[in-house]
Amino acid sequence: MKYTFDQIINRRGTHSFKWDSGDLLVKMGFTERFDEDTLPLFLADMDFACPNPVLDALHARVDEKIFGYTNHLSDHRYMDALTGWFKRRHGWKINPESVVYSPGTVYALHVAIRAFTKPGDKIIIQRPVYASFTTAIEDNNRVVANNELLNDNGYYHINFEELEKLASDSSTTMMILCSPHNPVGRIWTPQELKEIDRVCRKHGVILVSDEIHGDLIRKEAVFYPIATVVPTDNTIICTAINKTFNTAGLHCSNIILDNPTLQKAFQKKCVLQSPSPFAISALIAAYNEGEEWLEQLKTYLDGNFDLLEAFLKESLSKVQFKRPEGTYFAWLDFSKTGLSPEEIHHRIYTQANILLEDGKIFGEKSIFFQRMCLPTPRNLLIKALERLGEVF
Repeated sequence: MKYTFDQIINRRGTHSFKWDSGDLLVKMGFTERFDEDTLPLFLADMDFACPNPVLDALHARVDEKIFGYTNHLSDHRYMDALTGWFKRRHGWKINPESVVYSPGTVYALHVAIRAFTKPGDKIIIQRPVYASFTTAIEDNNRVVANNELLNDNGYYHINFEELEKLASDSSTTMMILCSPHNPVGRIWTPQELKEIDRVCRKHGVILVSDEIHGDLIRKEAVFYPIATVVPTDNTIICTAINKTFNTAGLHCSNIILDNPTLQKAFQKKCVLQSPSPFAISALIAAYNEGEEWLEQLKTYLDGNFDLLEAFLKESLSKVQFKRPEGTYFAWLDFSKTGLSPEEIHHRIYTQANILLEDGKIFGEKSIFFQRMCLPTPRNLLIKALERLGEVF
């Protein structure tokens, strides 16, 4: 069927963090302004309706009238849908016995850190990177070991010499990989993944691979789950339906641990977790019937990136942008505008009344960057870009 991503759905008053959290965001210092005219493009949360099969499945679940405790493994449908998706889409044959449910990927990161490291240990991340990696490490009294990505005119590379040095430190016990990378949009090549795996194995560093954006790639791109490239006995892999199908509020991640020893330790720290009845229905429907929607979504996202690219070239040529290979994020470099990070923020957040995300959240060397989330109807994106053009 044909999906319409241009439809503007009013999300105000729906308990949406993205659209209904103005007072909180101002209190947190995230922005100085949030009102009925604010355009929030800051959160990894699509403004698109979920696939029809998912909506139908949720309506059917409501019709069952009771929403008690669940056992998602009581029949094969949940696991068949999950494993079938990754085998079809990515050539990854997941062992059902390796799957552990988690209410979220960030939750799983906290669990993995507590299960496989101890206070004071160093954990490698690669800034600029999703800020929750840092908070998960520091909130558990571990230490960030930053393997800063190398920026080559907007195309980012891994500093493998530094990675080896960081991993060789006896106090380094874990690495958290973002694949595809948020916010820079790189899809790591098989060669890069093999080298990451080699370094981690050599130095006894457990690898956690966050792959929740693996379905959100450009139409011409190919994503490589690390499990399709190297053995996974040293790896914990995070998957989820939330980013792919815009179901973050249903809290449904699946963590893959092929090593039984690692799985046992992870589950011990995770305690007993089970998905809601709605998460179960959504996953089965999404993975079994959501491919048509996803392919149309990817085409629409590519169109949004085309629009952004053309606008910057024509109207804001001093703002540097490299089209990402994966994710729906635009990592915008304002360093050549000649403005301070504070002035850049003021013009975007207060004058243009747009919410992006300041680059400093992702790493101290990214103070001139802003992350923009593009999964929004094109008319709203055009409106936001026009405002940017007016204030710069």
